[in-house]
Amino acid sequence: MISTMAHIDPKAELGSNVQVDPFTMIHGDVIIGENTWIGSNVTIYPGARIGKNCRIFPGAVIAGVPQDLKFQGEESTVIIGDNTTIRECVTISRGTVDKQTTVVGSNCLLMAYVHIAHDCVIGSNVIIANSVQIAGHVSIDDWAIIGGSSAVHQFVKVGMHAMISGGSLVRKDVPPFTKAAREPLSYAGVNSLGLRRRGFSSETISHIQEVYRYLFLNSLNNSRALEEIEINLPATKERDEILNFIRSSERGVMKGYIN
Repeated sequence: MISTMAHIDPKAELGSNVQVDPFTMIHGDVIIGENTWIGSNVTIYPGARIGKNCRIFPGAVIAGVPQDLKFQGEESTVIIGDNTTIRECVTISRGTVDKQTTVVGSNCLLMAYVHIAHDCVIGSNVIIANSVQIAGHVSIDDWAIIGGSSAVHQFVKVGMHAMISGGSLVRKDVPPFTKAAREPLSYAGVNSLGLRRRGFSSETISHIQEVYRYLFLNSLNNSRALEEIEINLPATKERDEILNFIRSSERGVMKGYIN
C-alpha cells in the first residue's frame, strides 16, 4: 500500500491501510489515520495531523510554513478531521503563535487549488470550491459553502450553513443561514434550499427569514434590529445563533440587500 518510490520519515506515524503513491514525501512529526489515501507528489510537512478515511490528491501541500512575516519558527500544527477530501494542489499552512494550529473539520471537500492560510478554523461538512483563497485567522462554520475563485479577507467569519457566490470578495462577516453575492458582498436571501436538504422544517426556515427581514430589509441599524428581534420574535436556537454571531462580529457583517 506504500510505494517504494515514496519517502516517509521513520518518525511519521501511519495508521493501518494507509496508501501512499509514488513521489510523495511525508516528514517526521506527522500522524495519519487509518484508510487514508495519499496520491502522488504530495508533500506533508511536520505538524500535520490527518484523520481517518481522508483522500489527498496529487500536488497537495499540507502543514507548510505559514506565509506570515511574524512567524518565528514556533512549533504548530495542521489538524484535519476524518473523511475529508483534499483535491489537487491544495495548500494548507500550519498555525502561528496566535492559535498554534490550523484546523479543517471532518467530511469536508476542498477542491483544486484552494489555499487555507495559518490559524484558520474550518468546521465540518464544509465545501470550498476551486481556487478559493482564504487568508489567515479566518473562521468558517459547519456546512458552509464557498463558491469558486472567491477571496476571503483575514479575520473574516462565515456562519454555519452560509453559501457564498463564486468569485466573491469576502471582506466582511457572513452571518449563518444566508446566501451572499454581488459586489460589494451583500445579503441575497436565506439559504433555503441548503437548509431543506439538511432537514430544516419550513417553519424553521420561515423563522430565519423573518429574523433577516429585521436585519437586512427593514432599514434598521444592527443595534435597533437586534432589539426588535428580541422583542418581537420567539427565542429559538437559530434566532440566538444569528444574534450571537452579529454581536460577536469584529469586522462587521456584510451589507443588506442591494437592488
